[in-house]
Amino acid sequence: MGDRDASEVVITDVTLREYGQNVPASFLHVFTPQIRIDTALKLIDAGFCSLEVLSCVHPRIAPAMDEKAIRTIARGIGRIEKVHLITLVPNSAGYKRFLNCDLGPDGYNHTLGIFFSAVEVHNLLNLGRTIRETLDEYRAVLRDAVKRNIRVAAYISAAFGYRGKRDSEVLKPDARELQSYVDMLLDMGAVTVTLSDLQGVADEKETGKMLATIVSGRQREFLERLGYHPHHVHGDRAIANSKVAYEIGIRRFDSSMGGTGGCVTGAPGNQPTEGLVEWFEKRGIRTGVDLEEVATISRFVEQKLYRKISLAKEE
Repeated sequence: MGDRDASEVVITDVTLREYGQNVPASFLHVFTPQIRIDTALKLIDAGFCSLEVLSCVHPRIAPAMDEKAIRTIARGIGRIEKVHLITLVPNSAGYKRFLNCDLGPDGYNHTLGIFFSAVEVHNLLNLGRTIRETLDEYRAVLRDAVKRNIRVAAYISAAFGYRGKRDSEVLKPDARELQSYVDMLLDMGAVTVTLSDLQGVADEKETGKMLATIVSGRQREFLERLGYHPHHVHGDRAIANSKVAYEIGIRRFDSSMGGTGGCVTGAPGNQPTEGLVEWFEKRGIRTGVDLEEVATISRFVEQKLYRKISLAKEE
């Protein structure tokens, strides 16, 4: 990580995992394993070195992520060196599925993604347990994962706040507490920690203030391990927040094709991959990604996935 140029960024496309995790069972004839394999390989050919592709959640919650599909997709993409294929796990049961599907270093060599919310009420809603209980369970998972030389990426959701039942009510985590979570995850063995604005509740000023507190007094090595994952109903607003994050020193960003994605607990879409790549490349900030290919893939995804599923829903 330390050999990367200071102006270079890493963009992780999360389309397949985040959009895919929300596809209902009735549309799996469109969102097939093969089209997910094809999309992943197209993204890799375009230059992406980091992709979220799968999630070991219960198939009742995410039918597109049943074990058969996970095995088929992992086998179809294959083991690709120097590309981080990320599979999220919500708990120890998900970790067992991760191992059973041969996603470890001796198999398809996926990065293990763990996640929890910085806001208690959202963590209870999303994972069904408290933050403390979640971290205790992940601590055991990471001890085993580190022994197996599994690369671990950690995600902190609602890091910039969570809008409760009343739209005017935004529950915000304490910045110092959030900082302690980041340190804890790194100490537990996470290689990277990504902070997510789950609902796009923070504007540019608020985003900058929170990130500035988190990175205050830290070395460049720490900054290279920190990522930013913004959601927003308006993709350009999310990209504007990413600009602030870049200026503060963040060099890792998550995005999705067409800005799709979200969460059943109330998150809007992501910042659009094609827009984010274009923003960086036009300013001479290297992404390692072919902008024309990204635009082509975005059209492919729209035609093969979004449009077909939208039409099917209308029928």
